[in-house]
Amino acid sequence: MQAHERLLAALDGYPRLPLAEYPTPLEPLPRLSRELGRPVYIKRDDQIGPGLGGNKTRKLEYLLADARQRGARKVATFGGLQSNHARLTAAAARQLGLEPHLLYFARRPARMTGNLLLNELLGAQMHFIPFGGGGDASMTLEQTIRLVRIVAWAILGRHYFIPVGGHSWRGCLGYVRAAVEIDCQARALGIERASLVVAVGSGGTLAGLMAGLALTGSPLGLLGIDVGKLWKAFPPTIGRLAEELCRRLGQPQTFDARQVPLIERTYAGPSYGVPSQAASAAIRRLAQSEGILLDPIYTGKAFAGMLDLCRRGALPADQPLIFLHTGGLPALFAA
Repeated sequence: MQAHERLLAALDGYPRLPLAEYPTPLEPLPRLSRELGRPVYIKRDDQIGPGLGGNKTRKLEYLLADARQRGARKVATFGGLQSNHARLTAAAARQLGLEPHLLYFARRPARMTGNLLLNELLGAQMHFIPFGGGGDASMTLEQTIRLVRIVAWAILGRHYFIPVGGHSWRGCLGYVRAAVEIDCQARALGIERASLVVAVGSGGTLAGLMAGLALTGSPLGLLGIDVGKLWKAFPPTIGRLAEELCRRLGQPQTFDARQVPLIERTYAGPSYGVPSQAASAAIRRLAQSEGILLDPIYTGKAFAGMLDLCRRGALPADQPLIFLHTGGLPALFAA
């Protein structure tokens, strides 16, 4: 466990404001396990954080600690209309006495539902800028972040800017830490090898897990399932972020784009933010077999992908499955 301790010590070198209790549970899914003929577990990162929670909590712990150190009074971020990250940013900012601003590159909806309704209750200032651009695989994620950063400064002046999904090396330290947590929990359960499956929207969670599992020498196999068809040259973006994380933690690694464990487009449905039939079926299946709810934007699509890969024999049949539940339940009320 020396690798775990060394990595945690490196992570402790960066400021962090804990917003939740850890570790989150790693729960067995007994009925689904019987149906699939293999052990299936779910990692409950949906249960952490303010404002109905979700996995972005882990990233915001590092990002908002940095914002506070810099004396920021405003924080700004952006995302799709049902962005869990935007809602969590607003809730965490309010918890810390900061003023949240959320940018959406879409028309203001006639009615606020799901995450947008919660943002309104939190008093977040939502800026709707319907000029489009980005988010349709015509731009890289890096290009989009640079463009929105300029727009945010033009609108807001001085503030602390958080990229979409917390996609930055500092934010993704949260998922390096989570990789240590998951690996330790799996070992405690006697799981030597397993497929760890996660929904991928902006890629930061996947990059953090890639870096963390590599730096701990974990035998867990990682698989990201694209839920949006959002970004041009997406695997290289994720690989570069994983490399930067390792470098910042004093243990340089190289991740070629071909090493990024991402299934793009296949399970994303019509587009980001639009539920798919397969996702709706997967949400019902897990709800009715285990009493656990997924969302239609992120986890429902990824869970549907995992079930399809099992059906087709595309995941190692002799290994358990671990599904990372990243949250997002407010979007159920916007469908």
